[in-house]
Amino acid sequence: MLDREGFRPNVGIILLNQRNQVFWGKRIRTHSWQFPQGGIDRGESPEQAMFRELHEEVGLHPEHVRIVARTRDWLRYEVPERYVRREARGFYRGQKQIWYLLQMMVPDHHLNLRATSHPEFDAWRWNDYWVPLDVVVEFKRGVYEMALTELVRFLPRQDRHNRYLRGNSRSAQGREETSRSEQRSMLPPMHMELPPGASFDPDPQG
Repeated sequence: MLDREGFRPNVGIILLNQRNQVFWGKRIRTHSWQFPQGGIDRGESPEQAMFRELHEEVGLHPEHVRIVARTRDWLRYEVPERYVRREARGFYRGQKQIWYLLQMMVPDHHLNLRATSHPEFDAWRWNDYWVPLDVVVEFKRGVYEMALTELVRFLPRQDRHNRYLRGNSRSAQGREETSRSEQRSMLPPMHMELPPGASFDPDPQG
């Protein structure tokens, strides 16, 4: 489904945790990282498409998140011809996107990269809000910068207390040690290079 200018309607998702870090996914079998995104099907609203993509790509449901903000208008990027299927060349130009800023309201274990039989990511991590654009495929970098810049003013005020551990007697040091232990248990095989704090999800197609 293309508009008159050759752009396919699409949604992008910037998913925050309680520390205002963003979900950063590694595209399956590649070295590129990106935010969840996907096309809007015929008859869908951008919000309906966003919730569908949220479940298909990271396994979350509407009750797991809160919509914080969205971009006011479409943000566009063009796709180089070498990435376009031969039969679509000449009338397909790229994507036009509505971007949503969401806050996750549940613990990390609700994330599931294999919610469908066609996963988009094989690893993920929480990253600072201003993600490293040099690991994003080049033709998407401009729209990422525009979306992050427009939505940054809506970042929620940070709660210094972890809502999921409130009332728990564990000390901050104990929580940090547990977190480090959990991260070590999720380390990928030695041949897979991931940034510190990344989580590896074995390729379900392998």
